[in-house]
Amino acid sequence: MSFASRQPYEARADATLAVARAGLWEQLRPAILSVLVLSLVTGVLFPLVLFAIGALLFPYQAGGSLTKLGGTIVGSRLIGQDFTGPEWFQARPSAAGNGYDGTASGGTNLAPSNPKLTEGASGFPGIRALTEEYRRRNGLTTGTPIPIDAVTRSGSGLDPDITPANAFLQVARVAAVRKLEESAVRRLVAEHVVQPQFGFLGEPRVPVLELNLALVRMQQESAPSSQQLR
Repeated sequence: MSFASRQPYEARADATLAVARAGLWEQLRPAILSVLVLSLVTGVLFPLVLFAIGALLFPYQAGGSLTKLGGTIVGSRLIGQDFTGPEWFQARPSAAGNGYDGTASGGTNLAPSNPKLTEGASGFPGIRALTEEYRRRNGLTTGTPIPIDAVTRSGSGLDPDITPANAFLQVARVAAVRKLEESAVRRLVAEHVVQPQFGFLGEPRVPVLELNLALVRMQQESAPSSQQLR
């Protein structure tokens, strides 16, 4: 093929390639624009709109459901915390970090058939040891039934609630340490039992932080106390 005859062929090839490139860009441009627009709408605008609506209509919940005592933030209604002193109602065991660590939320991931769950291991008390400790701490006899939430860890490790049965078994200890009437403390627990949502969603529960704050207020009303949550 001579040089002269190759020129029209090369020109047609270049034209075909240019058309193909133009067609490819026409197909890619809407795809790229769609990704950018959807990312902006769903990743930026939509969350901002939801945040604005939440802040306007539900400012307490949007702010983290923070709870205060004397003007000082002492926790959140949504995240449990560890109360170690005998004068407090105590939450269930936690596997989140060293216990109720909000940066390490999680459960034990142990199957019911795993002996570590019941017998424990080094640095990890099992259900048997937790049951014995719970009975000893609350002055209960060996045969006293123990609520399951008192000796098991929740899936998140940050459960803010305990069962009413768990709370009522702690009444005698808390009342004795704080030198309060046991009947008054028992009434306080009963007042803080939260019933299932809509009457059928979930189980009755007692928010530990709110119960302990109510305990502080009750004692402050009867006699000024310098105790702080710890």
